[in-house]
Amino acid sequence: MKKNIHPKFYNQATITCSCGAILTTGATQEKMHIEICSQCHPFYTGKKKTLDTTGRVDRFKKLAEKSEAKKEAAKKAKTVKKETKKK
Repeated sequence: MKKNIHPKFYNQATITCSCGAILTTGATQEKMHIEICSQCHPFYTGKKKTLDTTGRVDRFKKLAEKSEAKKEAAKKAKTVKKETKKK
């Protein structure tokens, strides 16, 4: 193996998040700055951030309501059709 090709490893590297959290770990860089960490990421915190871009959420809800109404109307028509056949 070649000698002196590996980067220097820092056992006490500090990682600073934009939320203010400071983590200490081993890395090849002594100091790092990150935008998001496990203390502020919505997946880990359980806090959901919903972005409604031009009413897309409302539009989706309206479409879901329309499809439910169509399904119920189809069920009613099917039951009426069965009842007329039985008579």
